[in-house]
Amino acid sequence: MSAQPKFRFLLINAFSLEPGSGFQMRAFSGPKEEQMHNYADVAPFLADVDWDLHPGARSTHGNWPVETKFEFMSVGINRLPLVREACESGKYNAIVLLGGGDPGYLEAREIGRSFGIPVTTCAHAQMHMAGLLGHKFSIIDISETHNMQMYNLVLQYRMADRCASIRNVNFPLPKPQYSDERPIQVERDRALRGEPSAMLDAAVEEAVSAIEEDGADVLMIGCSAAFWLQPLLQKRLREMGWDVPVLEGYRCAIEAAKTLVSLGVDASGLAIPLGRPSRWRRKKVF
Repeated sequence: MSAQPKFRFLLINAFSLEPGSGFQMRAFSGPKEEQMHNYADVAPFLADVDWDLHPGARSTHGNWPVETKFEFMSVGINRLPLVREACESGKYNAIVLLGGGDPGYLEAREIGRSFGIPVTTCAHAQMHMAGLLGHKFSIIDISETHNMQMYNLVLQYRMADRCASIRNVNFPLPKPQYSDERPIQVERDRALRGEPSAMLDAAVEEAVSAIEEDGADVLMIGCSAAFWLQPLLQKRLREMGWDVPVLEGYRCAIEAAKTLVSLGVDASGLAIPLGRPSRWRRKKVF
């Protein structure tokens, strides 16, 4: 009988849209590799992982991508049953939540803890990886509305003293009530073909400002729709002489999951108490 692989992960996309949506930015069916943003960049980090991918629960907020607090809460709630089902299956020893704004992460981690299974996600993993690499990080992000989701995550994860800034390139996600005059997919395709890309240029400009003006010595990318920027932004900064790491969420979340599995831990029982613990604290301090 062959031994099980060391890493058995389920990756869960944040949501899937109704077939035929005009606001689709990735595939929601077909081979798992096609349903991941930037699979070619992520593939080396999955080479030693036996992994499945869930396309994400069908969206109930509307048939478009996620930016507002309501939309993030909606998709976060929708994928919690997927996390529980995956934990109950016994097939996986870690769950990786895909999506830059971490919808449902803390609640999913509570579910995972009840099964002894670590749960990781993109912004949380990037912020903690940044702490291993430097003193201050800045977030390169896509829009004013999405910026505020990242802002709230910085506070929630107690990273306010480590976050130098959130820098906005102002390429919002497509919505039915707005004209899509700055489509991210078009900018991505131009950049990957080696053609001029206004979004990449804006990311470079904001990254340099984060370094020079805000004191950042590590950079991370906020939205998963912009994770394609990572290798291109890293290259441009190096060509300019900036020796600064640029992080991306999928890879950080996958590697964080590997670390937790290797260490044999998931989350502190004091940080995430379950039921009625045998020992409890009389006071919580800040």
